[in-house]
Amino acid sequence: MEMQPADSLITLYLQSQGKRILFGVVLTGLLFVLLCISVTIGSAGLTPPEVALTIVNRLLGNRSDSFENAIVFGIRLHRVIFGACAGFGLAVCGAVMQGILRNPLASPFTLGISSAAAFGASIAIIFGTGIGLWTEGFIVTNAFIFTLLATFGIYLMAKRRGMTAETMVLAGILIMYLFSAMTSFLQFFASAEHNQEIVFWTFGSLTRTSWEKTEAVVAILLLTIPYLLWRSWDINALSEGDEIAKGLGVLADRTRGTCMMIVSVITAGIICFTGTIGFIGLVAPHISRMLIGADMRYLIPISGLIGAMLLTSADILSRSLIPDQIIPVGIMTAFIGIPFFGYLFMKVRREYW
Repeated sequence: MEMQPADSLITLYLQSQGKRILFGVVLTGLLFVLLCISVTIGSAGLTPPEVALTIVNRLLGNRSDSFENAIVFGIRLHRVIFGACAGFGLAVCGAVMQGILRNPLASPFTLGISSAAAFGASIAIIFGTGIGLWTEGFIVTNAFIFTLLATFGIYLMAKRRGMTAETMVLAGILIMYLFSAMTSFLQFFASAEHNQEIVFWTFGSLTRTSWEKTEAVVAILLLTIPYLLWRSWDINALSEGDEIAKGLGVLADRTRGTCMMIVSVITAGIICFTGTIGFIGLVAPHISRMLIGADMRYLIPISGLIGAMLLTSADILSRSLIPDQIIPVGIMTAFIGIPFFGYLFMKVRREYW
C-alpha cells in the first residue's frame, strides 16, 4: 500500500525527533567519559575506568574508605561536576538569549551581565564590604546582586522604549560599557594587590569550588531550566519575530522579559562563584544549531550538554598543558571560542535569523 504524503511527513518528523534524542544520549555518554578523564588529572594516578567504577559504586550505595574514593569524592569530583553544571547553565542562557533577542551574538558575556558581576566583585575585593556573612561571601553575594541589578536595568530601559529585541540588545551594550568603565575606575585607585585579585577573578576559575557551591548551582538549574523548556514553544515563536509570535498568541514582551530574568538568575548563580567565563554561552548554541537545528525543545538541552563538554574540556586543558600550573579556565574557553567564531565568520554561509 502506497504511503500517503501526510503519513510520510509524520514518519520523517518522528525519525528526526528520535535522532535528536539519540544524539542527546550519545552526548551524555561522552560527557560522562570527559568527567572521568577530568577527575584523573592530578598528582595521584587514577585511570578513567577506576574513576567510573568508583562513581558507579557510590551511586549504588557502596561506600568505602578506599584511596580512590577519597581522591574522587573528597578532592576532585566537586570541581568537575561544578564545571559541567556551569558550562551547561551558561550554554542554556546563551541559547535562550539568542532566541528571544534574535541575535547570534547575544550571551551573558556580551550583554553586560558578566561585567556587572565583575564590578560587584571588585567592590567587595577593594573595600572588603558587601552583603554577606563570611569573607568569601562578600565577593559572591556582591557579584550575584549586581548581576541581577544589571538585568533589572536592562529590563527597565527596554520597557521604557518598548520591550523589543533591538532595545534589549542596545540596553545590554550600554550596561556592559557602564560597568566595565566603573570597574576600570575602581582599579585605577586600587592597590596592586587588589588589582591582582580583581584580574584573577575576571579570568574565571574553578579552583574555588566546593560541594556546597556545586549543590547550590545544581539547585538553581533544577529550579529554572524546566521552566525554560516549558516555554520553548514561545521562544521558538519569538525566534521568528514578534509579529509572528503575537499572531500565534505569544505575549512577546512578557515572555522576553521573564526569560531574561530567568537566565540572569542562572548566570548570577554560576559566575558569582567562578568569575567571568566567556564564550561558552556564545559558542555552544551555535554548535548545537548547526547539528540539530533551531527547535528550542532540543536546542536548550543539547546546547547545555555541549556547553558542559566545552567547559570540562577547557578545564582538562587548563590543568594539563603546563606541569604544576593551573591556567584559569576563562582563558582556555577564549582560546576555544575565538577560533570557532573565526571559522563561522569565514566558512559558514547559513543564515539562522
